[in-house]
Amino acid sequence: MTSSNRKVVIIGGGTGLPVLLRGLKKYPIDITAIVTVADDGGSSGRLRNEMDIPPPGDIRNVLAALSDVEPLVEQLFQHRFNTSNELSGHSLGNLIIAALTSITGDFVHAVQEMSRVLNVHGKVLPAANQSVVLHAVMEDETVVSGESKIPYSGKKIDRVFLTPENVKPLPEAVRAITEADLIVIGPGSLYTSILPNLLVPQIGEAVCRAKAKKVYICNLMTQAGETLDYTASDHVQAVYDHLECASIDTILVNNKPIPAEIQARYKEELAKPVIYDLERLTSIGLNVVQDEFVSYTNGVIRHDTKKVARILYSLINQPK
Repeated sequence: MTSSNRKVVIIGGGTGLPVLLRGLKKYPIDITAIVTVADDGGSSGRLRNEMDIPPPGDIRNVLAALSDVEPLVEQLFQHRFNTSNELSGHSLGNLIIAALTSITGDFVHAVQEMSRVLNVHGKVLPAANQSVVLHAVMEDETVVSGESKIPYSGKKIDRVFLTPENVKPLPEAVRAITEADLIVIGPGSLYTSILPNLLVPQIGEAVCRAKAKKVYICNLMTQAGETLDYTASDHVQAVYDHLECASIDTILVNNKPIPAEIQARYKEELAKPVIYDLERLTSIGLNVVQDEFVSYTNGVIRHDTKKVARILYSLINQPK
């Protein structure tokens, strides 16, 4: 990586972000991944509560995706214990990041040290250097608190917000957004992985002000409890409503049908393919890039990381 490489910032979390990064890291670009710290479930939630540190799980997955180590080392870092004691459910990587936070006294410093150990391509930055709590205001005005609880409320989300309200972003994250040539938002759970980053004060504002081209990678499937029956433009509108600016230039949408047998599996989760409503997308000023962006692994739908990475790389040098 050289100082002349184009700068790409990717904002997200969950399972979608690491998939994308595995493809992007093969290109001569300077990557900064800004990752949510709103997770409060599973191993991350337990460590967050017991040690009063930001949740390490999403950070761990991104570090693994951008790492350049022997496969066995990555497998070790991602290993999840399945025991009958308190280790059960914890991943080794989460425990190492928690231990490094204790040693260094700082979560961000721990992530930087882990990046060196794993020979990470680029920078991995938490959206903030402290845990945040995600709250959702539902259409009936009730409020559900906690990232892991929101999708199970059985109600439709109107908007989400963070506490504490004065949470500080990392200066490096704001600087990376300001200096970026390309900003990529998504893929990932809209309300619980993507928006928690953009709601950190100064992060969302920096995205709105940034001169970079901004690309939204639309999810392939809707999510019950978050985006049930959402079209592609509904996803974008939710981002605009929370950012209070129309900040996206380009959207990537899948235009190939999902096989019926795969759809049948997802139907149990009340998930179905996101409809790309081309007319509305273009009417709100978006450049729409359509292609077959789906890959299948053991019946699970993911973005085709190589194809998406290739298109994103090609967009860097195109005029806005």
